[in-house]
Amino acid sequence: MINREWHLLSRPVGWPKPEDFALVEAPVPTPGEGQVLVRNKFLSVDPYMRGRMSAAKSYVAPFELGKVMQGGAVGEVVESRAEGIAAGDHVLHFFGWREYAVVDAKNAVKVGPTAVPAVTVDAEDVPLSTYLGVLGMTGLTAYAGLLRTAAFKEGDAVFVSGAAGAVGSQVGQIAKLKGASRVIGSAGSDEKVKLLVEEYGFDAAFNYRNGPVAEQLRQAAPDGIDVYFDNVGGDHLEAAIGSLNQGGRIAVCGMISVYNDTEPAPGPKNLARLIQTRGRIEGFLVGDHYDLQPRFVQEVGPWVASGALKYRETVVEGIENTVEAFLGVLRGDNIGKMVVKL
Repeated sequence: MINREWHLLSRPVGWPKPEDFALVEAPVPTPGEGQVLVRNKFLSVDPYMRGRMSAAKSYVAPFELGKVMQGGAVGEVVESRAEGIAAGDHVLHFFGWREYAVVDAKNAVKVGPTAVPAVTVDAEDVPLSTYLGVLGMTGLTAYAGLLRTAAFKEGDAVFVSGAAGAVGSQVGQIAKLKGASRVIGSAGSDEKVKLLVEEYGFDAAFNYRNGPVAEQLRQAAPDGIDVYFDNVGGDHLEAAIGSLNQGGRIAVCGMISVYNDTEPAPGPKNLARLIQTRGRIEGFLVGDHYDLQPRFVQEVGPWVASGALKYRETVVEGIENTVEAFLGVLRGDNIGKMVVKL
């Protein structure tokens, strides 16, 4: 049996290119004691992976050149040498970018009907791919960033950039479900703006390509904002600081607008306004908030199963198209979570 896996050949400068990667054939690995062999069914591609392609020191180790990359994946156990996990179980793990993976049982989270109630909902109510998105790391990122880092409270006006993406769309909906006075989103196309308002229930949304972000935000939130969830950085962050109400909070999740820059991007010119508003900016990583996972799934799982919280997925077929799917995320081609189906 042959296992196909993606290797990083060279560290991209600016935008990644297909020739920076190679799809390599290797033998299917054999699990050892305490391990399981998983046939991956869905792979996750996410913006943060761009940072791991650089050698720069960061919060997570860079991908090694000439070796298989990593990322979220969910799949079926085909062989188990570990107690508590059986062949046929579905597990969530972090060894994506490949068709088959050997995973230590301690690093495999069971999902579906055989999992414990604290970390799952009825598998018949949600597709397996949701554990990479709305019920996975993506969803927990939205939940933790909004409720813990930004300290959202009922009545807040919330602005979300990258609002049609996997994280942003969930941030806005959770805010509405928890009593936000107004939710505003920005996106990169008129189609996405329509989706935010008509399907996800945002009170207002705008296409940042149609004019200055600061002006469009002031029109959409004439009374200002209390919370900004930042996925974009750049002019969006500056605009949010300009519209921040007294005591406002900014949670910095990502800054996709600068990920492929080869020169340092200029910072916001209006940081002094934080003195006037007593505002706060705080970055966060989802890995620091896994203690919220049981509460997150217990609260959000029923919303997803009932349709109260809506989500979209952009599904790319075939492991051979994984790099193109990843580049699509950086371009903003996806609506909702981008996943690769094997």
